[in-house]
Amino acid sequence: MGKFNISRVAKDHGFGLAVLGCAAVAFAFPQAFISWGGVKLVSLVVPAIQLIMFGMGTTLSANDFLSVAKSPWAVVLGVALQFVVMPLIGLSLVGIFGFTGELAAGFILVGAVAGGTASNVVAYLAGANVALSVTMTCCSTLISPFATPLLMKLLAGRFMDISAKKMMIDCLKIVLVPVLAGGVVRYAFRRTFEEKKALCGRVLSLVSMAGICFTILVLTADGHATLRDVGALIVAAAVLHNILGYAGGYWAARLLGRVLRLDERDARTVAIEVGMQNSGMAAALSKSALGSTTAALPATVFSIWMDFSGSVLANYWRKKKAN
Repeated sequence: MGKFNISRVAKDHGFGLAVLGCAAVAFAFPQAFISWGGVKLVSLVVPAIQLIMFGMGTTLSANDFLSVAKSPWAVVLGVALQFVVMPLIGLSLVGIFGFTGELAAGFILVGAVAGGTASNVVAYLAGANVALSVTMTCCSTLISPFATPLLMKLLAGRFMDISAKKMMIDCLKIVLVPVLAGGVVRYAFRRTFEEKKALCGRVLSLVSMAGICFTILVLTADGHATLRDVGALIVAAAVLHNILGYAGGYWAARLLGRVLRLDERDARTVAIEVGMQNSGMAAALSKSALGSTTAALPATVFSIWMDFSGSVLANYWRKKKAN
């Protein structure tokens, strides 16, 4: 049995531990993250997610979309599972745990959004198919302004009043417009992005991680009272949602592997993509489209657990070579 190596743990699970730390600090000292200089920090959640989406847009290139032609069925499977399995798991957990109102809508929203950009990093660390991961994230992100409002209207409409039109407009503003703007900037300065690819990647990763940590700090502090009262149930449901997403994605890809010509690396990629949701997008939509910070709590808890579990899963798969 090897010795415990704290530097190795920090390297393998640094971001996940940072996210857990942010949540713990915000829960212990909520008043420190409510407002600064008279500005309510929760009002900055949407701009923070837009900045992350802009950063994602600057990483995209024509090759990312051309790769759809190389693995069309894998992309179709991943996106289908994203918008079918995850929302239904969310709805099932709402019934099992007895959530109602804004909390119920929040859990369904976590399942109804696109794949998270963190999945691309986890796919890389896990030795999975990064190109496929990026392609699935791109496709689910571009589809989400239309799929997410429809799913929310169908599945969450009985828990609170939901305007599919307003949610679609907010999805376009929060997700699609920033991503497209990032793509335009990348194209305009494509030579710079190519020449300094490593530097740009590091900067964008840091900005994304900072944005995620900021969102978790603010939303954990804002929802402190609710988390204190029913936090254990929210955590349990979020953990199950994430794990069932990993398992559902992996085994669906394995069972259909021969038909769709998917190998073990592809199955791992689908699992990561399905299990890791764009919880930041869900939190932003909770605030803008649903007008509820309570509805954002499932996304906040899901994000905390997802980033940690993703780093653990990546470390496990990296050590276990794909067949």
